[in-house]
Amino acid sequence: MLRIENGMVLTRDPEHPWYNDGSVVIEGERILQVGQRQEMRTAYPQAEIIDARGGLIMPALINVHHHIYSALSRGLSIRGYAPKDFNDILAGMWWRLDSCLTNEDSRISALVTAVDCIKNGVTTIFDHHASYGQTKDSLFVLAEALRGAGLRCCLCYETSDRHGPAQAKQAIEENAAFIQYCRRQKDDGLQGMMGLHASFTLSPATLEQAVASADGAGLHIHVAEGPVDEEDCLAKYGRRVVRRLADWGALSAKTIAVHGVFLDDEEIALLRDHQAIVAHNPESNMGNAVGCPPVMRMMDQGVLCGLGTDGYTGDMLESYKVANLLHKLALGDCNAAWQEAPQMLFYNNPQIAARFFSMPLGVLRPGAAADIIVLDYQPITPMNADNADAHLLFGANGRCVQTTMAGGRILMKDRQLIDLDEEQIASQARRQAMGLWSRIND
Repeated sequence: MLRIENGMVLTRDPEHPWYNDGSVVIEGERILQVGQRQEMRTAYPQAEIIDARGGLIMPALINVHHHIYSALSRGLSIRGYAPKDFNDILAGMWWRLDSCLTNEDSRISALVTAVDCIKNGVTTIFDHHASYGQTKDSLFVLAEALRGAGLRCCLCYETSDRHGPAQAKQAIEENAAFIQYCRRQKDDGLQGMMGLHASFTLSPATLEQAVASADGAGLHIHVAEGPVDEEDCLAKYGRRVVRRLADWGALSAKTIAVHGVFLDDEEIALLRDHQAIVAHNPESNMGNAVGCPPVMRMMDQGVLCGLGTDGYTGDMLESYKVANLLHKLALGDCNAAWQEAPQMLFYNNPQIAARFFSMPLGVLRPGAAADIIVLDYQPITPMNADNADAHLLFGANGRCVQTTMAGGRILMKDRQLIDLDEEQIASQARRQAMGLWSRIND
């Protein structure tokens, strides 16, 4: 039994949202009780203590769209790469990278990502993988690394016809095999989905086979990230992307539609009516210069929108800040996203996770998963449940995280990783990256 105490507790539980001097008691994988420090000390005197040192105790964070395969691209320079638009970025950078990735590259990428997530207080990730240099068993390699590190993960492989029908078929088979493996394991911290790249790289035959092979596990697909997705769909099929997906039975409460930059009102209504999820990735949209998706309108119309990073960063608090700014700028409205940005990260991401993981995440209450972080945050103005989101927006980032726990397992304490050797992993990653970069540029 553990007791985290000596700190402010932000629970995200509407019944008991805040304790100025609180404590969280953990037994096994779950939270046993939350309350005032002295009360918890009296009730559970035998518990081992984790001292928050006056910091902020809160639920660990969730990332609903990540790309582990991009981890070894940091600092990469590709010979002749001079993109003029989003299509060039895809073909010149990411598709060249994924066509060279081996399972060992993927394993190291997963370990690097695990370190990054833990240090930024993220304990659950939905990853969208691609490694056409070696597709078979790649999801299993990721799963072994991530679960070994203590993280919860929902994984899929990016099915696409861009490398031909044979490799698209292999991608579907990798997804299907992993989905069935997860079901046999009965490990709530490990889930699988059917991954799809985007409509414009999916033939009718591949889309049909992928939807059938998902077997109810859900679909994770990029939707209208760039204009080419809608243009291609209209030219080939006489309809927009979301309508095409709906016609093929690809929309459900377990569909994660990523980006949605160029969605129109009909597509937004279709997503809402099918209870589909939209994953918003503000830094990526800005970096690729594709624009700002109509997330404020989507949320206003009842679409469940969550926050991801698209591989851009492991720091969800950073993405929270960027989302807040992007929509203000795009809409010319200084009041935009004040409520929607925290809603996505702190409330919608846990709602999305609840569709795939059975244990409650994103909240500190009895029976919920003991996924907890402690931030070294000393407020310089009064802090409470009503203004905590503003404190996090303007005063905190991932580097404030001092302690990270997932399922009652301490992954980092006082900024020191417990089970992962960060220096060794970084050294391995540098060596692995050199080989990968050489293959890309050969």
